[in-house]
Amino acid sequence: MESLFKPETTQKFIERINRLTPQAKAEWGKMDVAQMLTHCQKPLEIASGELVPKVSPIIKLLFGKSAKRSILRDPQFKKNIPTFAEAKIVDQRVFDTEKKKLIEYVESFQKKGPKGITKAAHPFFGPMTIEEWDALQTKHLDHHLRQFGV
Repeated sequence: MESLFKPETTQKFIERINRLTPQAKAEWGKMDVAQMLTHCQKPLEIASGELVPKVSPIIKLLFGKSAKRSILRDPQFKKNIPTFAEAKIVDQRVFDTEKKKLIEYVESFQKKGPKGITKAAHPFFGPMTIEEWDALQTKHLDHHLRQFGV
């Protein structure tokens, strides 16, 4: 399993991000490439404790644990799975700005390592180990880079 805590993995992801162009088209989903770059920042913000999205307690209770098991067990995210409101990016974004910000978040995640992960439970999945936080970030970023062909 790849890990964004490893510098070589982080470098591979940054190289993939740098291969994106403003004209890149999604193979599935509704976001354009700049929106995707913004969307990919949100889980990293959650992992660091910068963002705490509002999640319905009922939805969390009904689906949180089973969704966590599925996401962590499966080698890749499934296409078109729902996301939380704060990660639904529908407004226009500036490609170069969002690309730079995402790279900064990825580099920060790697440099801070496990100490940079929030001590709080994930707002949807509940308590997570450091390894689970890492796997979630790595799989999520890979999913969206594959969505845009890199």
